[in-house]
Amino acid sequence: MAADGFNGDSRVVADAQLRVVSSGAAAPGVTGQAADEAVTAAYQTHYDALVRTATMLVGDVATAEDVVQESFIAMHRAWWRLRDTSRAVPYLRRSVINKSRSVLRRRAVAGRHLQARTPDLPSAEESALAGVQRSSVLEALSALPSRQREVVILRYYADLSEAEIAEALGISKGAVKSHTARAKGSLRTLLGY
Repeated sequence: MAADGFNGDSRVVADAQLRVVSSGAAAPGVTGQAADEAVTAAYQTHYDALVRTATMLVGDVATAEDVVQESFIAMHRAWWRLRDTSRAVPYLRRSVINKSRSVLRRRAVAGRHLQARTPDLPSAEESALAGVQRSSVLEALSALPSRQREVVILRYYADLSEAEIAEALGISKGAVKSHTARAKGSLRTLLGY
């Protein structure tokens, strides 16, 4: 986190970190450079661990990083209210947990209110190709002898069993099988498969 007025000098960070950890108490109303330094030191020390914690809570790294960033920003804004600066890290942890819970609640609410997804409609090209394929299949079917055409239609469009087809057409089950096999061969030839 880059704070205004902080030049990144490692001695300043170390001094601020020591003050945060060892001071035990800071006067309420402390803001500005002291807050920038202390929050920067806490950020450099605890950011990775807080992101790992948030990742486990929310399930993805990007959201976890956002949660942790928001927690540091909130701590920086509220630094003047922090009576005991040694409590900064527990404050951050609690903030990360609370913000993670908020993310999960928003996801749950959004999940409940999602519209039923409309099925993906085929593109105009796909529809045209499907129409061409349908018309070629219909042409190929019409080129078959009538008994073969009837058997194929009853078997694959009406979804009848061989016994039901045999009964409907008044032929044996063996005849149904042979008409089906011949029809399939003819259709493969006609359709180029």
